[in-house]
Amino acid sequence: MGPARRGARMRRRELIAGLAAASIARPGAAAEPSRPYRVGMLSAGAPISNDSEQGSAFLRGLTQAGYVPGHNLELIQRGARGQIEQLPVLARELIAANADVLVVAGYPAAVAAKASGHPTVVIGAGDAVLTGLVATLARPGGNLTGISDVAAELSGKRLSLLRELVPGLRRVAMLWNQDDLGMTLRYRASADAAEAMGIRVQALGVRAPNDFEAAFGAMRADMPDAILMVADSLTNLNRGRVFGFALEHRVPAIYELAFYVRDGGLMSYGPSLSELFERAAALVDRVLKGTKPADLPFELPTRYVLAFNLGAAKAIALEIPPSLLARADEVIE
Repeated sequence: MGPARRGARMRRRELIAGLAAASIARPGAAAEPSRPYRVGMLSAGAPISNDSEQGSAFLRGLTQAGYVPGHNLELIQRGARGQIEQLPVLARELIAANADVLVVAGYPAAVAAKASGHPTVVIGAGDAVLTGLVATLARPGGNLTGISDVAAELSGKRLSLLRELVPGLRRVAMLWNQDDLGMTLRYRASADAAEAMGIRVQALGVRAPNDFEAAFGAMRADMPDAILMVADSLTNLNRGRVFGFALEHRVPAIYELAFYVRDGGLMSYGPSLSELFERAAALVDRVLKGTKPADLPFELPTRYVLAFNLGAAKAIALEIPPSLLARADEVIE
């Protein structure tokens, strides 16, 4: 063997040894993928944009885990815009686009993702066990993991807040999408909590945008002391109509998420969307690194936001007690 050939073999051995040493020196370092990781995002409403509260929190969480859009990360966002029957089609579309993992918001989107068998992180789908999405939170066992719901605790808290705001509270109108099992269970938890507190419930289930007029008519005929609206894609897309009714008839209303208050609603109490999507990003990171959703326990929210809109309160001539404002996490002037 000639000197040149021996030298080339020695350099090759040195290169391999050097790479191995670098790998040992950085045990946590992940190999660069041959293509960017693809994350498919699916919601029953509008697509989740990068500059929304949810999207920016999700991107922040992924960035902290080392993912950079345009380098080793590609987000593919789809939304059914209220056309629930399109969710299975959109899920298949994301899978056909080689999404490594799906991130879905809402119970109907979670059902579509579960049927696809694709690795999925679920947010905002209600109680994952009671809806039948998984067998247990600790051992999901299928293709889903994510953040579950604590509706029973939250329902009592929301009604307690309403009672502080409206001391003479006797009857609450509850507005929810009765075609969404996750939200129907959340409504039932709220109704049970109201009954335990001696508050009567005016049940106003809707299935389509046209149903809101019938719900408003029922309230006009027998006006409640307050409104509690359960959040899903249908009620969210029609939130402006609920705000308008509450303003016209000077009825206090509580919502589940703070962005409703920023958009003109009176008050809200519920999990922080930023926290939910940051934690979803951490679960996505683990799936991309090889952990199966079946082995990732569902988590529960840990951060909750109480928000008030002072302009909405003034518009219905309602004074928010100082004790409530002092506990608020967010106050819109």
